[in-house]
Amino acid sequence: MRLWAVVVAIVVVAFPGLARSGDIVFDDAFESGDTPGWWAPARVGETGQKTCYNQAGTIIDCAGTGQDGDIQPGVAWPNPRFVDNNDGTVTDMLTGLIWLKDACCVDLEGTDTSCRASWTTALTASAALENGTCGLSDGSGAGDWRLPSVNELYSLIDFRYRFPPLSDAAGTGHWSEGDAFERVVSGSYWSSATFMYAPSAAWRVIFEDAFVTFADKNATLFVWPVRGGR
Repeated sequence: MRLWAVVVAIVVVAFPGLARSGDIVFDDAFESGDTPGWWAPARVGETGQKTCYNQAGTIIDCAGTGQDGDIQPGVAWPNPRFVDNNDGTVTDMLTGLIWLKDACCVDLEGTDTSCRASWTTALTASAALENGTCGLSDGSGAGDWRLPSVNELYSLIDFRYRFPPLSDAAGTGHWSEGDAFERVVSGSYWSSATFMYAPSAAWRVIFEDAFVTFADKNATLFVWPVRGGR
């Protein structure tokens, strides 16, 4: 018996909560990737889309189409999807990320009256965010918050909707003000990721139509800080 097979056999016997898929051993309770000594595959969440369309964009029966709405692959969303912590933060129960409840805070350092900033300012403003600012009463300090990666920002998207493509707290309907976020703008939000084809630009997510593209780092876009997930 090969060494990996011996290890798998020992692990499955000693830890019945672990499941085996092919040559991969993973913990069904795995969430964050921080489990010491274990490797587990990243779990991709569902898109939220449950409707199917033909070539012309007309709604059709999903059965047998192979479309996203038919298969609905990925990790099922928890209910609730988002939890308001009543301290100015919202926890995404799918990813474990903690988001600023106010998605357009004008009190972020260096942002303009429309809660927008250049990319560099967005980075520093997010890092400077702390308890007592933007409705926060969570005890966080400067350095706890950051500008999200493009993957983290895109993980919020619910492909059933637009303007914005975001679900409500339960994950069962379209977002509305305060459920669970406040002041989500149907516009472009900065990510922390540089656009490598042109490093003077950075990736952005447009909360109108779930479009991911780039913008010059001198442009002024919206800022939505996050913490956790590292």
